[in-house]
Amino acid sequence: MGRIVADNIVDALERHGVSEIFGQSIPSKVFLAATARGIRQVGYRTENAGAAMADAYARVSGKVAVVAAQNGPAAALLVPGLAEALKASIPVVALVQDVAVRSRDRNAFQELDHFRLFSGVAKSTRRIESADHVDDAIDMAFVEAASGRPGPVVLLVPVDVIDEPIGEDTAAPQRRNRYGRYPLDRTLADPGAIAGAADLIASSRRPVAIVGGGVHTAGAYAEVEALQNLGVPVATTVMGKGAVDETSPMSVGVVGYFMAARSRTERLRFVVEEADLVLLVGNRTNQNGTDSWSLYPEGATYIHIDVDGLEVGRNYEASRLVGDAKLTLGALTQALGERDLSAMQSWSATVSERIAHEHATFDRRLAEAVTLSATPIRPERILHDLDGCLDANSLVVADASYSSIWVANFLTARNPVRRFLTPRGLAGLGWGLPFALGAKAAMPDATVHCVTGDGGFGHVWAEMETAVRMQLPVIITVLNNQTLGYQMHSELVLHGDYTDICHFSHVDHAGIANACGVRGVRITDPDDYLLELRRAIDEKVPTLLEVMIDPDAYPPITSFQGSGTLPNGNQ
Repeated sequence: MGRIVADNIVDALERHGVSEIFGQSIPSKVFLAATARGIRQVGYRTENAGAAMADAYARVSGKVAVVAAQNGPAAALLVPGLAEALKASIPVVALVQDVAVRSRDRNAFQELDHFRLFSGVAKSTRRIESADHVDDAIDMAFVEAASGRPGPVVLLVPVDVIDEPIGEDTAAPQRRNRYGRYPLDRTLADPGAIAGAADLIASSRRPVAIVGGGVHTAGAYAEVEALQNLGVPVATTVMGKGAVDETSPMSVGVVGYFMAARSRTERLRFVVEEADLVLLVGNRTNQNGTDSWSLYPEGATYIHIDVDGLEVGRNYEASRLVGDAKLTLGALTQALGERDLSAMQSWSATVSERIAHEHATFDRRLAEAVTLSATPIRPERILHDLDGCLDANSLVVADASYSSIWVANFLTARNPVRRFLTPRGLAGLGWGLPFALGAKAAMPDATVHCVTGDGGFGHVWAEMETAVRMQLPVIITVLNNQTLGYQMHSELVLHGDYTDICHFSHVDHAGIANACGVRGVRITDPDDYLLELRRAIDEKVPTLLEVMIDPDAYPPITSFQGSGTLPNGNQ
């Protein structure tokens, strides 16, 4: 059998370093050709979960991820995952089989205007129209996904084009460029602007840096550490967690809308609120990260480093340093090393002593605030035990809602690298398990933990079968309070009552896991979790630990502070 366009597509994907494609059976000819070339197909159960898997794979691997789907309803189910990737700046190429060219605009089966469908959730949507268009279209898709501010790109391929025969054109140039890793092109901010920013920092007395997910994208870990060594305390957003060693006396921790009592950063708000200069690095200054834009000081001077010029100064008027975080922050710290930084020395010493004290006393303060041996089980106890099991080979994924907040507050980043994944672009429920599977596909030797609530986990039960079939042994901790906790508690705060859909019927999640071939264990005694967790780490098989937690427990969200309508379950 001669070569067809599907073979050319796989040639191009292989050239860009693609080793996994997330997808079901369609486009079949592409998957058959890819399998023959050693490209692994990671078969999801639902397209929305598949897009989330690809997102997490890209975050962990540093590669542009590829997810595939059929036209119509399957393509439509990619939309939520691509929307998260767009907001979170994650490069994904979605390869979507389209109806045949000859059937277009004739109400073909599952025909849909995919250009309109994806217009709000992708950087662009392209279509491969013929065999001689394959390399151009795929190269442009990968370049666009990986360059500038990364994000998803959709590539449509009509089914009859996929099957189109191709001849051997020996005169055609052989392409060698590889565009599968990101960031593809690093840019440096204007040197004059960098010098001006260095002057501003050198003349400040109480500076702070707040770094976001852009630091992970750029791999700017050494540069952030160098900034700390110069005496600038560093805080992170949730997506920026892991960008610094949180045990360092110059690491504030995660700041945002959950700095109330019991939080790790409760007593460190002053570092941000009293700053006279705020350096933002790869930080979107979004609502949650700024506590509804109330946390960052109004009178401070702002400097903003970001690869996307539209984000610079979006919510806080700032000196503009538009460029790659690694290159630009590196140039800035070099410039700072040539300046007199004595103005901030007193502040730096005070801050480092205070941070070190808060780090050292946090466990004691938490034990005073919460009964960690209580039943129903406290989420803080579970996170405390999980934290003690993390090492350099661990990777933690959180679902949205409360799960992300528990992880951000009660787990410790010790090695600067992207090892904490949270869906913070759109923060949709149900991302936890597929994120974990995508991360495990990217790092098969890592111990991947997924922390999710029963509300989020209910979206993606079916993907437990994926974990078994695709041999992706992740450890799932389901914090089961049989409620939509965040919705219930926020409704109580806002309205004094909550809607009747906040409570769930009894579900045996551990039983469902066992039925799927996952080792499922229900935990009602807090002492049992650590034993079962260690067993799961040692055995390296897909495991679900269903922990029955206190339904009245809620994270330290600042808007809940002092509410008289919430239960007393956090006392």
